[in-house]
Amino acid sequence: MTTRGEQLTIIPANVASFDDLVAVFGTSGYPALCLCQWFKVAGRMWLDSTQPQRMVMLRQQTRCGDPDATTTSGLVGYLEGVPVGWVAVEPRTAYPRLRTSRVPWRERAEDKDDDGVWAVTCFVVRKGYRGCGLTYPLARATVDFARSRGARALEAYPIITQPGIEIPWGDLYVGARQVFVEAGFTEVSHPTNRRVVMRIDFDRDQPSRC
Repeated sequence: MTTRGEQLTIIPANVASFDDLVAVFGTSGYPALCLCQWFKVAGRMWLDSTQPQRMVMLRQQTRCGDPDATTTSGLVGYLEGVPVGWVAVEPRTAYPRLRTSRVPWRERAEDKDDDGVWAVTCFVVRKGYRGCGLTYPLARATVDFARSRGARALEAYPIITQPGIEIPWGDLYVGARQVFVEAGFTEVSHPTNRRVVMRIDFDRDQPSRC
């Protein structure tokens, strides 16, 4: 199938229902197991938490079903009313595993406790809608969302893809570099052969479009 990303309606996760979010993650495969907790669980992912526990954590983090919540952990995308996509975006300090990863910090002097810097860490596209380019509008939506919530900057840690080489979801969940290039991010470091750090620094005088 082909889908135009411009048709996607994207809302903060706390405005969405948790059932809709679960439908995006599905019931099998890595998204359903991880539930966007890889960067959230500080210890050994599969030993220090169970899938039911991660489900509870996701519900608490997103505040799904609470439109008055002042915080949430990401955005949900709908195509003609069907929940089809998720992107995680929060202050960088909300991700304990980022503190111990070399990717955000190698080649740069950064304050790990700076909660003014936000991060995009995970995409999930619902089965049946993958390969339709939905990560592009989801990435673009994180920019205005982070800015509107007071972020000073927004980072992402995508991988470099090569034409004709298929990347498994277990690697591509962080997004592809081109997705962030088209969302207006700029590469600021190249910490590994396949990973880059992309960033937007916001002009505080520029109003949000949200």
